[in-house]
Amino acid sequence: MKRTMAVILAGGEGERLSILSSVRAKPAVPFGGKYRIIDFTLSNCVNSDVSNVVVLTQYNPRSLNDHIGLGRPWDLDRNNGGVKLLQPYIARGRVAEWYRGTADAVLQNFNVIEHDAGDVILILAGDHIYKMDYQPFIQAHRRKRADVTIAVRRVPLAEATRMGILALDENNKVVEWQEKPKHPKSDLASMGVYVFSKRALRKWLSEDRNDFGRDVIPAMLDGGARVFGYHFDGYWQDVGTVQSYWEANLALLEDRPELDLYDREWLIHTKSEERAPAHVGPTAQVHRSLISHGCVINGTVVNSVLSPGVRVDVGAVVRDSIVMFDSVIRSGAVVDRSILDKEVVVGPGAIVGDGPDYDTPNKQEPGRLNTGITVVGKRAIIPRGSRIGRNVKIAGDVKATDFTTRVVRSGSSVDAARPASAAARLAAANQRQQQRVAVGGGVAPSTNGHGASSSVRTTRPTASAGGDSEG
Repeated sequence: MKRTMAVILAGGEGERLSILSSVRAKPAVPFGGKYRIIDFTLSNCVNSDVSNVVVLTQYNPRSLNDHIGLGRPWDLDRNNGGVKLLQPYIARGRVAEWYRGTADAVLQNFNVIEHDAGDVILILAGDHIYKMDYQPFIQAHRRKRADVTIAVRRVPLAEATRMGILALDENNKVVEWQEKPKHPKSDLASMGVYVFSKRALRKWLSEDRNDFGRDVIPAMLDGGARVFGYHFDGYWQDVGTVQSYWEANLALLEDRPELDLYDREWLIHTKSEERAPAHVGPTAQVHRSLISHGCVINGTVVNSVLSPGVRVDVGAVVRDSIVMFDSVIRSGAVVDRSILDKEVVVGPGAIVGDGPDYDTPNKQEPGRLNTGITVVGKRAIIPRGSRIGRNVKIAGDVKATDFTTRVVRSGSSVDAARPASAAARLAAANQRQQQRVAVGGGVAPSTNGHGASSSVRTTRPTASAGGDSEG
């Protein structure tokens, strides 16, 4: 596969994942305990002997950049080939802007592709969970002398409206294409995985064709290009919604899961921190769950996926849930049918996912949180004894003081208090200073034109007899 370059599209915002993708790109969202979504595409590349990989990032790339780094976990830290992380940039003579679509992202970085010696370009989605050997896919493309070959599979009709739908003739040539149709004509869908001949990619990319599914593929069909489909029957999931993400994680807990993470012939590689083994204490009960390294379990875990470093204290219960890195479930707390992002703390006796009301959608995001799953953002703190209903959204960095009530009803949201502006902070500081002056008899501060105080002199108040001094 030395003549093949893989281009992974990893800049998607993934807004349907609600707050799980608010601080990171969708491909960087944790999955299956210890992995990230992009690990599956990267592992497919190296397992298929494709070692020349370009990753195109855009939205909130820091987490993704930190995770991939030089590519060592995937054996992609190489002088020849290896992995390159590319981000949008300002080019001379071009208006500064974000990528306008999947094809535009490739077009803006075509100089990197053009100078590569390979003649075949894999265009891969970085936000799907799947195991695919690209070698038969590329061989079929070469055999047909195709301009582009599209990986396709059968999907439920209910999901077809958000995909590219196509029809094939007896030779697997694409004869009809519908991009995200309201009324799909078939259940044969594009996986968003393509193999292009470089000359065809050079020919059909243009400034006015921003998206592969919406613009490039229809133009190629209209222009008489050789467009073929390739049937893929292996595991593939688009975890683009909170419900599908939750279902795909919990499906790993089946006795014989469709996605086998323990297949030694097709390892899923990831960046993994050195942590101690998981510890299951004498008061723990664990049933049908994935417990990652570094976890300390002294409570009950049922039908759940726990990332590295999670703590479940004595008397706490985690059920039908996904709990990400370094979150803590304190004594007596319950987490039910919920997704907790990294470093969340659930206070003693709190309940996250409370009551039978699964059908009241979230008022802020009714189209995303409507199946009874409660989602808690990164580093949120759930107060002691609080009761959080269904379809609730708890924003990241929420503190206990952000909760106006201990009972958060189903469909509600809790947002973090907005930080005060610089002017408001300065006014508050001046007010506090005036109060100190009034108490201590000092000189009030005067501010210079830049808002900095000058000539400040205060006298510290003395402690009253029998009382503690200030501090």
